[in-house]
Amino acid sequence: MILLTKRGARREQEAHSGRLVTVLDPDSGASEAYRTLRTNLIYAQVDRPVQIITVTSPGPREGKSTICANLGVALAQAEKRTLLMDCDFRKPVLHRIFDLPNLRGIVDVLAGQCETQEVWQEPLTNLRVITAGPPPPNPAELAESERFAEFLRDARRYFDYVLMDASPIQSVSDPAIIGARGDGVLLVLDAQRTRKVAVRQSMRSLETVGANVLGTVMNNVGASQGRYAYTYRP
Repeated sequence: MILLTKRGARREQEAHSGRLVTVLDPDSGASEAYRTLRTNLIYAQVDRPVQIITVTSPGPREGKSTICANLGVALAQAEKRTLLMDCDFRKPVLHRIFDLPNLRGIVDVLAGQCETQEVWQEPLTNLRVITAGPPPPNPAELAESERFAEFLRDARRYFDYVLMDASPIQSVSDPAIIGARGDGVLLVLDAQRTRKVAVRQSMRSLETVGANVLGTVMNNVGASQGRYAYTYRP
């Protein structure tokens, strides 16, 4: 177990919040890459527009939460009413990226302890964030619940886009379930870390539950392109 001093905890928080390149450096090449991803999503399926999108990755530390957060900001900057939900119930990160409290969240809403409007937070114009809340004993059951399906139906009426940051798909079953609940899945890969066999296994898991894989986002493409070099492949 690693214990952080107050100074160490603050440095960790600053490291997380530093991931919001679309806010900190909107004119950078990385921010432009997110805007390109945003455009690709908006026009990905003209006849059947995607509105509720799950962001996941084969394994941990491949950048899914960072990409989910920055894509949400990019959509909000385009005046799209956007909801970011942290559905990584075991290791939530979005509250750290946006420097938000995580006392209550989507877990409390699904458990019937509070209403959605009581837990969402608005760090930026057009952007609402619902953190995960306390860790539940049964994440997969929450994802499969009718209450979760009802929540997404309500969110679809209120928001233009809903982005769900899910757990790595090879670790547990609930990200595939969550992916099947929405309109599509973005699979985040790390060019230096993700193995081909992990990609194939992840795709099979998503296809098994009938999830619509929109494409992949390649993270950490090369040092010459910077830390935030992403590509979108439909």
